[in-house]
Amino acid sequence: MSLNINNEAKRLVEENKISIKKKYSQNFLLDENIITNIIKASGIDENSYVIEVGPGLGALTKHIVNIAKKVLIYEVDQDLIPILNDFFIDKKNLVILNQDFLKAKIDSDISRYLDDSKDVWFISNLPYHITTPIIMKVLEESQKIKSLTIMMQIEVARRLTSKPNTKDYNALSIIVQDQTNASYLFKVPRSVFKPKPNVDSAVINLIRKELDDSIDQEGFYKFVHNAFSQRRKTLVNNLYDSYSDLGKEYFKNLLERNNIIDTIRGEALTLEEFKIIYTDFIKEKEKCI
Repeated sequence: MSLNINNEAKRLVEENKISIKKKYSQNFLLDENIITNIIKASGIDENSYVIEVGPGLGALTKHIVNIAKKVLIYEVDQDLIPILNDFFIDKKNLVILNQDFLKAKIDSDISRYLDDSKDVWFISNLPYHITTPIIMKVLEESQKIKSLTIMMQIEVARRLTSKPNTKDYNALSIIVQDQTNASYLFKVPRSVFKPKPNVDSAVINLIRKELDDSIDQEGFYKFVHNAFSQRRKTLVNNLYDSYSDLGKEYFKNLLERNNIIDTIRGEALTLEEFKIIYTDFIKEKEKCI
């Protein structure tokens, strides 16, 4: 392909040939070094099936399609579709959908466009305003996506990959780390975007774990959210606020019999400790029914 996509993308942005839409959180990444590092971190090869959400002007897409077997991208901004079609006119391994990913039927699309692969990579510079909904949609709706290499606002990246007893650790940390091995990879300065956002970004990697069938995920995640409902409160008080019919002493006893002090806050517990007390909690509740 004779057209240098990144140079052309930079020209379109710098000469205001495209309209930047704030509602889509459009900040175009055009730095080749960062893009190369993202591709390397993803681990894709010539046998890989890849989904990208929000390709923008295709700076990341260019590298993906030159490596992967088949690529499916979702772009909600219809004004960018002719540009992407023009940039990638000779790429037969690429399907471009003008669609809101949050409304997509992921597995149906994988079946139709990615040979129904059971091992799909997800690589994306995620729109800031819908980062968490996109991640949760992937985790909840498709077991076919095995690896996510994603860029996002740095505060969210730290939250998803944080450990107990840190200021970023919360319910979302636990939920994501219950389903994936989460790794913080590297920071991306705001200066490498056009237009420049107000915050820095970071790239993380999420690798799928086997599902834990021994625990009710929906109930467990609700329990975890309740445990963090007010961060400054103790775990006992947060759980009592959510399940007040059981009484505060119930939750003190729940923690004590699992060797956890009753003055602890939720951010001090590991994923496994949360599972232990939730399993005990369910057993006790069933006895009361």
